[in-house]
Amino acid sequence: MSLYPHARLLLSAAAASQFPADEGVEVAIAGRSNAGKSTAINALTGRKALARTSKQPGRTRLLNFFELAPGLRLVDLPGYGYAQGARAERDLWGQLIEALRPRGSLRGVLLVVDARRGLLPVDEQLLDWAGGSPGGGPRAVHVLLAKADQLSRAAARECLQHTRQRLGASASVQLFSAHEGLGVPEAQAHLQQWLRDTREAH
Repeated sequence: MSLYPHARLLLSAAAASQFPADEGVEVAIAGRSNAGKSTAINALTGRKALARTSKQPGRTRLLNFFELAPGLRLVDLPGYGYAQGARAERDLWGQLIEALRPRGSLRGVLLVVDARRGLLPVDEQLLDWAGGSPGGGPRAVHVLLAKADQLSRAAARECLQHTRQRLGASASVQLFSAHEGLGVPEAQAHLQQWLRDTREAH
């Protein structure tokens, strides 16, 4: 059963002027191209095809706003680290993401990292981006070490421990596999708590 049975794609924004009103609660989901963001969105919402998945990196080129419930949104950011896109297109992605940063409704970031590759410098740049906002403090970040089922148990544990050491108190982290269901309930509970706490604060 889906936690968000009425979840839907609200809009895809190619410019900041197309963003929905800055109200309610938003959680952004970010990650390197082909890290598994779309698959994670479908697993978190319990919807098989809410977000389109593709083996071709760089397919998410707009900011996709998904309405989970009235006033609650998940924002799918364009994948970063994909070198084959046109320079002007990559610059546009950067402008869109930066325009999202000062929104008061944006309360946290789910960072999807391919567990087989671990935390990369481009991921750390995203952590820096989430580390603060104009007029506000740092936003919470929760890291999903995705595709963990493709590692041995020992390698997955080592990746988790190493990532925790690197992140320290800057973000929480867990193992995750949408295909195997590994860590999905934990990630769902984390997202629900995030949305509930921030909504009750207003």
